[in-house]
Amino acid sequence: MAQDFKPGISLAGAVDLEGLKHQTKAEPGQAGGAPAAGGYVIDVTENNFQAMVESSTTFPIVLLMWVETDDRCFPMARALGDAIDGMNGQLQLARVDVAKDPAIAQAFGVQGAPALFALIAGRPMPILQGIPTDEELQQITTHVLPQLVQVAAQAGVTGTAPHIEPAAGADDALPAKTQVPPAHAEAHRLAQEGDYAGAAAAYEQVLEADPSDELARRERAKALLLARSADADVRAVRQAAAGAPDDLEAQLAVADVDMIGGQIDDAFGRLLDFAAAHRDQMDPVRERLLEYFLIPDAGDERVSRARRRLATMMY
Repeated sequence: MAQDFKPGISLAGAVDLEGLKHQTKAEPGQAGGAPAAGGYVIDVTENNFQAMVESSTTFPIVLLMWVETDDRCFPMARALGDAIDGMNGQLQLARVDVAKDPAIAQAFGVQGAPALFALIAGRPMPILQGIPTDEELQQITTHVLPQLVQVAAQAGVTGTAPHIEPAAGADDALPAKTQVPPAHAEAHRLAQEGDYAGAAAAYEQVLEADPSDELARRERAKALLLARSADADVRAVRQAAAGAPDDLEAQLAVADVDMIGGQIDDAFGRLLDFAAAHRDQMDPVRERLLEYFLIPDAGDERVSRARRRLATMMY
């Protein structure tokens, strides 16, 4: 499968003129039109794109860049939707119409439609550019999609996508709109807008009112992580950590980068190794690890192993 992406290419003119021959005016779900959203398939616009990205920290997402009026995209969209619906929430298919929202496609460096990505813990992974052959599409639906579930599980992303009624609109189809507890609404809104520090403070208020709210505790930990390092220059952070192995802040920063990228074992191992060699700095490392432990599922074996090692070091 092709993965020839060139990030940064402008989307101006990306929808080829050949596509004009394949336009259909039928509404999605109507005869001759695009397959409708529903089940585990949602439509995404700039308005709810950030909420979709946030959702990828809970369950893995397959992101389809397409043109919903171009009938050449329909077989691919239909096959992906059918396959993902059959996986009962292990994945969600999110579709972006690049003709309506070219800025999203441009952010991914997409040259034209269709293009296919996986999105796990906010991290995009290119799968395909262009219209697939029957063999490629069969490989994606039978082999690649199950592999994505395994990759997501290794990154601690093991939640279940919500099932959406077929009549639901794109904005209503996101868990950010349908499954947010009322007490979390303000914190969730701030997180969607990218104000992670504000979201962390709002989740703290939720916890003050209800210290038993484990979801708020987890979301606060994620917000704190993103507030610190969501915009970090990954290369610079890694270089700084490699050049200063005894510097606490440098090691904490690169552990944040690992967590955001889904490299959970690396983050845990790095900080535990640092603490073993720098006993005098155990407290800040322990505090950061306890925050990290809230982010994966409670039964995640990586958390259990790291907790055991930390306990051994503490006592």
